[in-house]
Amino acid sequence: MTDGVRGRPWSAFDGLDAFIGAGNIGLASGTWVQAYRLGMSDQHITTDSAWVPDACTLPTAERPLRLAEFDQFFRDAVRGIDRLSAQHLRLQLAGAVQAEETARDLTARESSCCSFFTFDLSRSGPDALALDVRVPAAHVDVLDGLADRAASATDLR
Repeated sequence: MTDGVRGRPWSAFDGLDAFIGAGNIGLASGTWVQAYRLGMSDQHITTDSAWVPDACTLPTAERPLRLAEFDQFFRDAVRGIDRLSAQHLRLQLAGAVQAEETARDLTARESSCCSFFTFDLSRSGPDALALDVRVPAAHVDVLDGLADRAASATDLR
């Protein structure tokens, strides 16, 4: 019988059943297609919302896009990360006008859905731009997640 894969009989794949069944390569049962599961995500647009608080009013469908915007901003603009306290994070940004415009736009939109954030953008020189992010004690875990994302996106761990 040759109704298996590419003319090979199914019996040729008997040894794979135990391997696949153990979840080692994540194929859907009886197929050669990778099964979708909770741990899967796209590297560019992630739906990892473990650090997104219940207080966030951004519609769930828009969250992956917002996360992708933050990731892109972190990659393009963040030059340093300073954790000044549990409730205060400072991001050192590229001093370009585009970085400042993006920071103002993104933080304004984020403040509208997550009102517990306080964002302060300051310039101490032509090439020195800082974004201070503060949260109340109840949302330190959210700031932890934001700091981790910034560090991951910029390789500043």
